[in-house]
Amino acid sequence: MLDRLPFLIGLRYVRAKRRNHFISFISLTSMLGLMLGVAVLILVLSVMNGFDHELRTRILGMVPHAKIESRTGMVEWESLAERLMQRERVIGAAPYVEQQGMFSVGGNNQGAMVNGIHPDWEDRVSIIGEHMREGSLADLAPGEWNIVLGSILARRLGVGVGDRVTLLVPEASITPAGVFPRLKRFTVSGIFSVGAELDAGLAYAHIEDMQTLARLGNAVGGLRLELDDLFAASAVTRAIVNDLGVGYRGYDWTYSHGNLFQAIQMEKRMIALLLTVIIAVAAFNIVSTLVMVVTDKHADIAILRTIGATPRSIMGIFVVQGLAIGVIGILVGVGLGVLLALTIADLIGWVESAFGIQFLDAGVYFISDLPSRLHWEDVGNIVAAALGLTFLSTLYPAWRAARVQPAEVLRYE
Repeated sequence: MLDRLPFLIGLRYVRAKRRNHFISFISLTSMLGLMLGVAVLILVLSVMNGFDHELRTRILGMVPHAKIESRTGMVEWESLAERLMQRERVIGAAPYVEQQGMFSVGGNNQGAMVNGIHPDWEDRVSIIGEHMREGSLADLAPGEWNIVLGSILARRLGVGVGDRVTLLVPEASITPAGVFPRLKRFTVSGIFSVGAELDAGLAYAHIEDMQTLARLGNAVGGLRLELDDLFAASAVTRAIVNDLGVGYRGYDWTYSHGNLFQAIQMEKRMIALLLTVIIAVAAFNIVSTLVMVVTDKHADIAILRTIGATPRSIMGIFVVQGLAIGVIGILVGVGLGVLLALTIADLIGWVESAFGIQFLDAGVYFISDLPSRLHWEDVGNIVAAALGLTFLSTLYPAWRAARVQPAEVLRYE
């Protein structure tokens, strides 16, 4: 019977109505603090996981994991692409010609990066084909001067499929009449939307048209590579450049978006640390609750000691009581946090539509909606940390209870 004593009495103290309502209020505050801390931490980590996932799939699905260029021009790119695809970790390769320029339509001017691509090869390294809102990459035929625009870029220019746009490139053409900027009119044959900043500053044309515009002849700007592990991009790129020798150079995705990824990882760790401190504050409120309970239950403790309860059993009573308070708050917090993590995107969408506001601008935040991905590993770590802090908060009050001397207490009862 004495072995079950800590559980029976500890749980009864949690359920019983106390004469001191202030103690009950502190207990409720501790539960609410743990609940909110756990719920918010689960929600925030899920959102940060969502940002991380969006970076990997959307942005890095459009941005090449690695690029290999030749300083003298890459003419026999097909054979080189086949060689590179035989290397470990390289799962795709495609040629490209990059050209920075400015689109002009009816007085609207927008800068953008125009990628010359080969439609038959592009699916090997990019997800653009999966995000075509209008038209298709197959409409990019050589000599027809068609172009595919991002949805935000097309909206800012005020154009749609079938409209014509003028591209000005930062190179001059010398004619008998003088020096003029090089320009070319394209027909919009498609619009893509990946829900990221790339929709505002990226366009695609056929690689042969861009070779003509850039005056490259049969050469391409380089090869874009898709890897099975994007975090191995730096090492793979260095190894390829070293093997190819002098005249080649390589870049990987960390040059363009590495800072963003590192910032997300750093913010995730710092936010987790700060919210864990909030959970710690709520957990240590249990110390106040249990200290007051120990003071209120001196007589009960003394009686239990006189009938044979050991100091260890007395400690167990208050450890059980504190853990019960913590477990209730943690379980409710987990339920609330998981529910919010699974529905936050819909909730934010409803708020935006109901009040006519936009929380995320794709031109600033890289994405236009709030992503959330629940990882049960994070939930497990949060629960373990919260339980550990709760257990630590019960030790001092339980130790004080075990040190109560029954003779001194009963003398004045």
